[in-house]
Amino acid sequence: MSKTSMGRTALGAAAAIALIALLHSGAPAQDWPAKTVSVIVPFAAGGNTDVMARMASNKLAAELKQSFVVENRLGAGGAIAANYVAQAAPDGYTLLFGAAPQIAVVPRIQKVNYDPLKSFAPVSIFGTGPFILAINGDIPAKTLPEFVAYGKGRKLNYGSGGVGSIGHLSGALLVARAGLDSVHIPFSGGGPATSALLAGQIHMYFGNASELIPQAESGKIRILGVATGQRMKQLPNVPTISETYPNFALSSWNGFLAPAATPRAIIDRLANLVAAAAREPAIVAQLDNLGITPNGTTPEEFLAQIAREQPQFNEAIAAAGLKPN
Repeated sequence: MSKTSMGRTALGAAAAIALIALLHSGAPAQDWPAKTVSVIVPFAAGGNTDVMARMASNKLAAELKQSFVVENRLGAGGAIAANYVAQAAPDGYTLLFGAAPQIAVVPRIQKVNYDPLKSFAPVSIFGTGPFILAINGDIPAKTLPEFVAYGKGRKLNYGSGGVGSIGHLSGALLVARAGLDSVHIPFSGGGPATSALLAGQIHMYFGNASELIPQAESGKIRILGVATGQRMKQLPNVPTISETYPNFALSSWNGFLAPAATPRAIIDRLANLVAAAAREPAIVAQLDNLGITPNGTTPEEFLAQIAREQPQFNEAIAAAGLKPN
């Protein structure tokens, strides 16, 4: 065989190997999911994030004819769950159904073993839960300006579901913006904080719609505002806090993120399915009942939202006096 023929043979073999490698690299994306997918939730079962994760996972399982198993991995404000997913193989079989704090807050107030931007590939936001400001019903204030006037010259306190939670940050930001003298009292979750508000042990609390709207009907608490960009359709007569203090919206998105380097074909397929699920009438109705806004973003929209919201989270973190440990 001539050197020229040998060269051609070698080049042909190299091309064949390259083609096989290329086809092989696409195979995981084409076959996904070929086995059970683990959906890691950083909060306890029964909470809004967990409920949404199970809602979305059930729909994905039905569409893809494959099991999606929700696993609750608690601790460190969600950092344990986030780190678990960040360290997982980027093959689409381990996903994080997380919330804004794991990306926007936790890495800025404690040491974590993941990079909030580099360790994950954002997939799609499934739903966004607003935070609602409520006060104890015995306080003689019907509006936010009246409550601020009531609070001037008084020692107040506000509750939250935990240090560094969005409820904590929202309360701290309002206290700073309004110039109030108020002490933060953290509880071990939204349920205990709501109970404390009902009992008059705290003056105000930023909580989930599902916690506060049912309680407002009793008159024991009073809803004064929503920390959203627009008024909620469930509470059309309740103003946004931004109507009094501009640019006050610390809502918490909930959605899917995958380990960085997950094949783009898997990311896109998953994002399209999540978006479709978030628009399905039955799911929209379920989310509405929880006071949650359905989303269904593209990966690019998800990434842009993270960047857009970070400055306000930074302001709230500073208002709360939180610094890395």
